[in-house]
Amino acid sequence: FIQMLRSAKKRDVLELLRRAPEEMCPFIVEAAVAAQSVASLAALSDFLDFSKEPKSLLEKFLYAAAFSPRPSGELLRLVLDKLAGKQLAPEIWETGIVAVGSLVGKLCQQKLCGLQEVERGVETILRGLRGAEEEPEVVTYLLALGNAALPETIPLLLGHAEEGPTAVTTTAISALRQFPAQHISSKVKRAMRRIFHEKKKSYEKTCRLAAAEILLDNQPLPMDVINILLATKEMETEMATLLLLKVQNSLH
Repeated sequence: FIQMLRSAKKRDVLELLRRAPEEMCPFIVEAAVAAQSVASLAALSDFLDFSKEPKSLLEKFLYAAAFSPRPSGELLRLVLDKLAGKQLAPEIWETGIVAVGSLVGKLCQQKLCGLQEVERGVETILRGLRGAEEEPEVVTYLLALGNAALPETIPLLLGHAEEGPTAVTTTAISALRQFPAQHISSKVKRAMRRIFHEKKKSYEKTCRLAAAEILLDNQPLPMDVINILLATKEMETEMATLLLLKVQNSLH
């Protein structure tokens, strides 16, 4: 079916989408995203009205885009165009921003970071994060940055990891865990030590545990292992047990 869509003309794909029974429409939308031909994406652009379509169909489109294994710049442009300047349901906006991060990350993995669409996607996320006032908004943009996994955003993630409220700190640390070991620099490790040992302020145990995991998963220094083990004496049993298991796994 996807092969057929790849060779179809825009008007034929659009006709198929418009005439499809309601229960078949999500399948065709998903297939059109997978086809990623100029015609299928143009048909989706005409067909999907983000101000009218049911949320389930829009989410199906955004998830299909986010999970696309080798997305194109045109697919990212379509998602950005559909999100731009519209009053969207909160869950659609959230899914869309996280999808943008995923598409940016995958395009950069394909060595396509220089595409205009990628630059626009990154700017959309960064501009949104700068202007975000509510905690859930900040968390959404940090999730997008985690999906994108761009090394130049690490200082920004570190700032939110150390200074943010619990949900923001947790999301920022989770985003940092998406990066390969070569990007977990001494600066990142110093910040994780401060969080784990609570040098600046008190952190929730989930944040401290995630910080310890970054230290243990990325070529840990002997002193880090020793200090984490010593710190388990002060912790409640569940968290101490998790960390001891983590250290044992690292040793193996």
